[in-house]
This record gives sequence, structure tokens and C-alpha cells, in this order.
Amino acid sequence: MENPFDRFAAWFADASLSEPNDPNACALATVATVEAPRPDVRIVLMKAFDARGFVFYTNFHSAKGQQLQGLPHACLDFHWKSRRRQVRLSGPVAPVEAAEADAYFATRPRESQLSAWASLQSQTLDARETFEARLASEAVRFPGAVPRPPHWGGFRLLPDWIEFWEDRVGRQHHRERFDRAGDGWTLRLLYP
Repeated sequence: MENPFDRFAAWFADASLSEPNDPNACALATVATVEAPRPDVRIVLMKAFDARGFVFYTNFHSAKGQQLQGLPHACLDFHWKSRRRQVRLSGPVAPVEAAEADAYFATRPRESQLSAWASLQSQTLDARETFEARLASEAVRFPGAVPRPPHWGGFRLLPDWIEFWEDRVGRQHHRERFDRAGDGWTLRLLYP
């Protein structure tokens, strides 16, 4: 049986050839809190994937960072409209190792690195000028290399299941779901 990570890699490579922007963009769904279990969804950029899971980065103090630390389970949904395909997956989430986060942070443009320090992500901003002043201050603080802030890092979602969806005429879509079973996977078809 095909490995779902190999299938994802093939579909992602295909989408990378046709999507006009950010084929790595996906919807990340979390749950606000145990006390107020409301869903919360936003678009993030997946930065890596392999058999260990799917990685994205954020400010740990942001709404999603707090939610993922409080209830470490999430869903991702990739929708490649140009390819008429979708991949959904769900599973537990854990922070990536500091060395991995450091390595990725070092590849980010300087402006993005400074923003990670200057932004109080998800908090109320009184005026755009306040953020711009914080950015200028961080640029002075870090005239050379910008280190990764301690409040910024990555999460890895290790899927319990992965569903592959392809559009078909007459809404007769093709759906295949891989479910984790020990060290392997089971595969089943789903009705459209």
C-alpha cells in the first residue's frame, strides 16, 4: 500500500507547479479552550513535512500558539483549487526542537525576523505607527544577525489520519482516507 506521506509529496509537488501563490498554505483549525470549546481557523504556511509530521511556525503567545499549548491537537486542510484537490489531516501537535526552529528562523528574511520580535501577535494594536516604531527599535537592537525570539517557534502535527479528495464531475468526488494503525496505515474509500 502507498504511504500517505509519499502521496502528499507527489500532490504537493504537482500543486507547486500550478498554484499561483503559496502551495504550502493550509487552514489550521484549533479549539479555543476546554471551557469554551469553540473552533478557530486561520491560514498558515507549512514549512516542512516528512514521516514525523507537518511543521508550521508561530508566536507562542498568539491565539493559535496558546490554543495549541492548551489543547495540543489540530487539523490542517490544504486546498489546491487549480488542481481541484484537497488534503485534510488531523492529529496531536508538539513543539519542534529548538535547533530545528533556530535553523528555520535563520532562513527567514531579515524583515520577518524583526517582525517576530516586534509583533505582540493577536494583541490589540492602538495604531500602525506603534508597530512600526517597535520594528525600528528592533532593527537598532539587532544591527546584524537576528536571533530567534524565545517566544517563537514551530509546531509539528503528526496525523492520526490523512484524507485525499479529488473533484469529479457530478460531485462524484474520489476520497481516500489513510488511518494510522500502529507503525503502518490502513486505507479506505469514502463516499463523496
